Amino acid sequence: MDGTGAAASRTLRPPAGYHLAGSVGALAMGRHDPCARFVDGAFWWTARTPDGPGALALRRSGGELVAEGFGPGADRVVDRADAVAGLRDDLTGFAEAAATHPVVEQLARTHRGLRLPATGQVFPRLLRAVLEQKVTGKEAYRAYAATVRRFGTPAPGPVANLWIPPEPATIAAQPYWVFHPFGVEQRRADTLRRAAAAADRLERCVDSAEATARLTAIAGIGPWTAAEVVRIAYGDADAVSVGDFHIPNTVAWALAGEPRGDDARMLALLAPFAGHRGRVCALLDAAGLHAPRFGPRMPLRSFARY
Repeated sequence: MDGTGAAASRTLRPPAGYHLAGSVGALAMGRHDPCARFVDGAFWWTARTPDGPGALALRRSGGELVAEGFGPGADRVVDRADAVAGLRDDLTGFAEAAATHPVVEQLARTHRGLRLPATGQVFPRLLRAVLEQKVTGKEAYRAYAATVRRFGTPAPGPVANLWIPPEPATIAAQPYWVFHPFGVEQRRADTLRRAAAAADRLERCVDSAEATARLTAIAGIGPWTAAEVVRIAYGDADAVSVGDFHIPNTVAWALAGEPRGDDARMLALLAPFAGHRGRVCALLDAAGLHAPRFGPRMPLRSFARY
């Protein structure tokens, strides 16, 4: 154990221009995510491993990236550190595809340091994705944070209020109404419980395609949820969140100047970037691009008293 209290560590050498915050940002649900967030300049990410809970810290040191692991799962999370940081991301063919569209080419140049992470863990991202289904961001975060803090465990290491994601078996064993105080109605609660019951099989999927097939076979999980999961768990650069409320409009506006688009139009515009369609969406998000907004915002709802 070194002077920081870490049980394991390694030094990574990211490519020139690598952007840590941009690359790992998709792993955190806002700045206060209970399982992944920046603290004092370091990015912290937690996981359950076969050896027990582990917490990973990633911090820049000059041109290098230092990975430190804490807890019984320290060796496991440090071994995975390069993937979590996006350093296993394969950009083969993207530069050529990006060059076919001026907006994408500019985004690729401006955000050249962005890499897609691959956590290797399905259920933690699935937990969040199910709770994000068809609700506002505030509602989703409230449900996610409350679920983690109720059923997860404190993470090892020096950071306060950092949590290990819940055991799938714990979630699967809960009655649906336990989630009502968190703002989760029966539909999402039942989907979450079904997903948790299937977690062991999901974690054994060898690739994104197998995981997508198994995920979408679960009642309540469609293409949107599956794409949100495999893009993070497997680093699938081609995963497109079909069925999203905003992304089709963003793609249509950014790539064709059209203020509105449906899933079919989105997929047509993304077709030239096959293999990297999800990457293009990530770049649009990183740039803060969005279509003009019309109409009222989705209202917040509460199921706490149901």
